[in-house]
Amino acid sequence: MAILVSSECGLKSLPCISAMPRNGFILRDSSNPRLLYSSKIFTDQKPSPIKFLGGCFRERNWGVKVSVPILPVGEEERGESVKGVNGIEEDDSEFDPGAPPPFNLVDVRAAIPKHCWVKDPWRSMSYVVRDVVLVFGLAAAAAYIDNWLVWPLYWVAQGTMFWALFVLGHDCGHGSFSNNPKLNNVVGHLLHSSILVPYHGWRISHRIHHQNHGHVENDESWHPLSEKIYRNLDNSTRFLRFKLPFPMLAYPFYLWKRSPGKTGSHFDPTSDLFVPSERKDVITSTLCWTTMAALLVGLCFAMGPIQMLKLYGVPYWVFVTWLDLVTYLHHHGHEDMIPWYRGKEWSYLRGGLTTLDRDYGWINNIHHDIGTHVVHHLFPQIPHYHLVEATLAAKPILGKYYREPEKSAGPLPFHLIGNLIRSLKKDHYVSDTGDVVYYKTDFEINHYSKSE
Repeated sequence: MAILVSSECGLKSLPCISAMPRNGFILRDSSNPRLLYSSKIFTDQKPSPIKFLGGCFRERNWGVKVSVPILPVGEEERGESVKGVNGIEEDDSEFDPGAPPPFNLVDVRAAIPKHCWVKDPWRSMSYVVRDVVLVFGLAAAAAYIDNWLVWPLYWVAQGTMFWALFVLGHDCGHGSFSNNPKLNNVVGHLLHSSILVPYHGWRISHRIHHQNHGHVENDESWHPLSEKIYRNLDNSTRFLRFKLPFPMLAYPFYLWKRSPGKTGSHFDPTSDLFVPSERKDVITSTLCWTTMAALLVGLCFAMGPIQMLKLYGVPYWVFVTWLDLVTYLHHHGHEDMIPWYRGKEWSYLRGGLTTLDRDYGWINNIHHDIGTHVVHHLFPQIPHYHLVEATLAAKPILGKYYREPEKSAGPLPFHLIGNLIRSLKKDHYVSDTGDVVYYKTDFEINHYSKSE
């Protein structure tokens, strides 16, 4: 694994996340739109470039560019001259979540303190050390005690820690872990490969998700199905997508085949998820994933398959459940209707405002405040340990476009189960037409009647 990861010395730096221009598609074919990137960069700090010379390090400028998505200025980005606060009339007229906000991305960014943008690699690494020590400590304790009263507790705890490792690797993929792309890539590979996630393959598809959040067709993660695609699903696929617990076990299958209506694989360098310049990265990550899978097979022979199932297999599926639960509820399950966009109605800002913050009780600290999701989606360069402060600073600007999360009544977020069940019963598809659309319900799949 270390040998494979060391090959990162030849990889180029992570691309900056930027917004999709209003007309920003490059069509290689009609089924695979690619995004244009703005070359304009906002930079808070300008540290001296770091250059690696000689050996396997080709001369390369690793100067830091903390990018913020750039939007073409239109009515929805400029905002409009309106009465009241943040576009809400003082007479408490009904709020329209699908209306263009009266503020722009620069307004939100300006409200966030400058120190929230600063990345501390030592602090980031301290979280890695903490989580890795806990993972190995839990495994050692469970193997030593080896009691069936303890194993279920271990599975939940270890699966949650696997999820925490994923979030740190996720930060590496965004470049919020540190300003050093090589460090981000090495740490990201070690963390994600250990839990069977292809780092670069997922990083690239997740970048597409952020660049197209809230867009019906172009979003990548838990995007809505159009009515046409939904009606064409076979009964088994429809059942597996909307009936618990199956949607919460979807992530490994998504890595291999993506979502309904999309093609490609996170492991295949020739997939239409990737452009040719990204294929070397995808190959590296697939090799790291394969090495980890081979290591697990070897451990099965050394320790026995039952022991490995208890130590790794069950916690892995707990981790998958956490990942699917969190990512789904960050885009679904609010008591109010959430808009989705197409065409000229979509913008980076409006799409980002469709995301939801969630409170996970004690788990907030364990999984590195990933529940502070709105500001993270708008500015993924902000380190996770500054997201709470950045959110508090941005809320006065966001106004009613920020949906206050329901607080967990106890240490564990059991209240979210109700949100999940309600959403899976109601949020099935969106209209095939229209640039601002909302989820519709298939009453037949739930055996509902419209009178209910």
